[in-house]
Amino acid sequence: MKNIAFYIASRYLLAKKGSTAVTFITWLAVGAMTVAVAAMFVIISVFSGLEDLNKDLISNLHADLTLKSTSGKTIKNLDNVTKTLISNKEISSFSRVIEEKVYISFNGKGDIAYLRGVDSAYVKVNPINKEVFYGTYPSFRYSNEVLMENSLDNRLSIPVDSSNHYATVFMPKPGTGIITKEEDIYNKRDILVTGVFPGKDQLDNYIVSPIELTEELLSLPKNSAYQIVIKLKNPENADAVKQSLLSSLGKNIEIKTKEEENAAFWKMINTEKLFIYLIFALVIFITTFNLAGAIIILQLDKKEQAKSLISLGFPLSHLRMTYFYTGLLIVISGVITGLIFGTALCYFQLYTEFFRANEVLPFPVKIVGKNYLIVALTASLFGITISWFFSKISKEYITKN
Repeated sequence: MKNIAFYIASRYLLAKKGSTAVTFITWLAVGAMTVAVAAMFVIISVFSGLEDLNKDLISNLHADLTLKSTSGKTIKNLDNVTKTLISNKEISSFSRVIEEKVYISFNGKGDIAYLRGVDSAYVKVNPINKEVFYGTYPSFRYSNEVLMENSLDNRLSIPVDSSNHYATVFMPKPGTGIITKEEDIYNKRDILVTGVFPGKDQLDNYIVSPIELTEELLSLPKNSAYQIVIKLKNPENADAVKQSLLSSLGKNIEIKTKEEENAAFWKMINTEKLFIYLIFALVIFITTFNLAGAIIILQLDKKEQAKSLISLGFPLSHLRMTYFYTGLLIVISGVITGLIFGTALCYFQLYTEFFRANEVLPFPVKIVGKNYLIVALTASLFGITISWFFSKISKEYITKN
């Protein structure tokens, strides 16, 4: 009997209907489901692509692990910390970093910038040297050779790698008392820009210099560090290495993973993704009312056939299953065609980059298996619920004149 119910349902969907209105409403429900599913799949795939894009944008901003002091800016017992890091077999390399705000001036122009002092091992942790598109990365032979972010360099119009043109950085001095001369206000140093790199919105207004320059400007002793950035051999073991280091280094040390350093950023991305999912889930839910209309119109159009089936001994429960299977077939058809259409649009964007967020950045797309599952389950859940609810036809409705 159940096979008969499914056979009748498939005939209702595929065969020519008795009424043009039924045909139109049925395929309108399939089309609406297709469009909603395709739209949801494309949007979620775009957000998956945005996640990868954002990971790439911040790849040079934070390392696998970042070690800081909880009792002041400068890391205490740096020699002991360094020995512990060297002895850890999971660590590939690490680098000392000192970062502070400075004022930079050139030829009457000035701006606030972030001066990031690093040692020569920094490129092993964050290979920012590979992103230099004009000039060269500092040689570290001189402490005043710096790498500058492109937009900052353009605003100040600083010539690159020109020994005749030096910019000046100013670092305010801490302290109290009466100021009697200029040297009491700030430390300053002339710098030579050897190359520029793209900030990618995450490193805007940054200057990368040898750590000796920041030590000099801040009047710090040699071999100082505000933080130590660490590259792991296997980044997936970041949490385990973090706990191991914390147990070895004891108190006054804080270690954060790349995800923890960007917790607010990723929370924002995930919240946006959740709201987009809920919005499109609501769109699919509203779309399923076309499915409800198709089932109701089908019941009205096939009322005489339903009477005949009941008279021949066809159980009412299986008649209900017939309408349920009809709705289910509409949902399955819409989901499959929607996913196929959505996948085609994603591949079209991947290969042509036709749709763009701006003049240079195409919308990123990433096709992920779990996105198929999320979209299919969401559409199926709403579709099956609506089909089950509106297939509950009563016997009195069929038998009464």
